[in-house]
Amino acid sequence: MPTTMPTMRDTFLATAEEIVDADPDVALVLADISAATLAGAARRHPDRVLNVGIREQLLVSTGAGLALAGMRPIVHTFNAFLVERAFEQVKLDLSHQDLGAVLVSYGASYDMPAEGRTHQAPGDVALIDSLPGWYVHVPGHPDEARRLLLDSVPGDSRTYLRLSAQQNATAHLGVGFQPLRRGTRGVVIAVGPMLDRVLRATAGMDVTVLYASTVRPFDAAGLRAAVTGVADVALVEPYLQGTSAHQVADALADLPHRLLNVGTRRDKEVRIYGTLADHDLAHGLDAGSIALSLKEFFT
Repeated sequence: MPTTMPTMRDTFLATAEEIVDADPDVALVLADISAATLAGAARRHPDRVLNVGIREQLLVSTGAGLALAGMRPIVHTFNAFLVERAFEQVKLDLSHQDLGAVLVSYGASYDMPAEGRTHQAPGDVALIDSLPGWYVHVPGHPDEARRLLLDSVPGDSRTYLRLSAQQNATAHLGVGFQPLRRGTRGVVIAVGPMLDRVLRATAGMDVTVLYASTVRPFDAAGLRAAVTGVADVALVEPYLQGTSAHQVADALADLPHRLLNVGTRRDKEVRIYGTLADHDLAHGLDAGSIALSLKEFFT
């Protein structure tokens, strides 16, 4: 029987438990979400695995307090609550005080469509991007999620790790923009779980495909190295359309270029419930819709 690939969330929780068991300077702060899975770790380390209940502002402030005390906090809940609801605490308690933490979210843009708009946060990366000095990781595979978490815990960086229910079939553990296909007509940047559908969408197209699981810092040098005579770039992100457009513009500021932004819609709010596939289609993020957008842009 074929084995089922673990999810990013399962991989994160198992890895976080390993880290807390091994490193007495790491604390894990929860807001009920995933607390049952980490109950064993909480029993072993009651002073370092803390569940503050459904109080997301307190969740982030507790993480900041632990950082002030010299601990390395991993702070976790759904992204709609971790970033959007508690953004003031992220801005003031962490960024303004220059404190480090690893914020780990689950839910992506619409991973829980049956829960409705309250559990959707396509603007989370754009919000974090409004604050200076943050690392932003958007893994496309559980193995990438594990590697990025392990790399983020040492030190005192401010890091946002965005986990998703959607994932690629294969991990790509390199750093920066990883070229997975070479072409001459332009460059397609596929972020995190967008990769497999971008590879399907670009089959037979003469384009370079770059893959990124880390979007901040933005790999401007990697993009410039991939650009040939035609500086046409398509940016396919699993969150708000055009979130990284300013980074592409800065990277290619001295070059004539065109940019296509593909991501969750800005022109209207999608109010359906349905399934992940329904939302992919509504936002134009299924492989077929991406292929149509890319073919129109590059021809």
